[in-house]
Amino acid sequence: MRKAERLNDIVHHLRRMHQAVTAQTLAETLKVSHRTIYRDIQDLIDSGVPILGEAGVGYVIDKKYHLPPIMFDADELEAIALGIGMVSNWTDEKFAEKAQSAYRKIQATLPAPLINELHQISTFSAPSRYKIPWQVNFTEVRECIRRKHLVSFTYTDLSEQQSQRTIRPLALISFSPIWLLAGWCELRGAYRNFRLDRISDFTKLNTRYQDEKDKSLATYLKMVKEEENTANKSDGDCKYS
Repeated sequence: MRKAERLNDIVHHLRRMHQAVTAQTLAETLKVSHRTIYRDIQDLIDSGVPILGEAGVGYVIDKKYHLPPIMFDADELEAIALGIGMVSNWTDEKFAEKAQSAYRKIQATLPAPLINELHQISTFSAPSRYKIPWQVNFTEVRECIRRKHLVSFTYTDLSEQQSQRTIRPLALISFSPIWLLAGWCELRGAYRNFRLDRISDFTKLNTRYQDEKDKSLATYLKMVKEEENTANKSDGDCKYS
């Protein structure tokens, strides 16, 4: 969890409670150390958030304090709700829970007129019988990308040929109903896209990688953009390994 998200969660947690909350409770809730909570509380106080209390006793927040409201127009709300629906229906349970948590936080900050707009949204993403199942843990793949862990797996290509791959995972890309794992393939020495539904025996390696100029997400995205600018893309143009 990023620090900004954690600080926001601390404020929301304190506002919900009717009694002092200990650092231990906050640490257990947010899955961080007591020391991290103490630092975060002090950072919030230093930034002007009215938190009272001390280590070992507990903390309370002035209930009159509100986080600065986030303002959206109706179209922005519709786009956000659609995106949350797509995450909920096309990823995995853990990521869907995060999407719904974000939805609740947004809803909690909206003034009454915008809440009414939210309830009238008529653009939806529904579960589909065409969703292609995969064996990998979607959340684990995301974590490997975020924490830059090398990964290895068995890949079965469209000709049903299997190979062992070790890659630098860079991004997850949705081409509904297919999900692709984009990465730098050590075997091919090039960027490759791997269909999640054709990956098995996915393993997170202990080795973590550092971004290199020619082996990074930024360079991969630049390459994709250049390809899009120079050719009309077709279904067969995406480079599967």
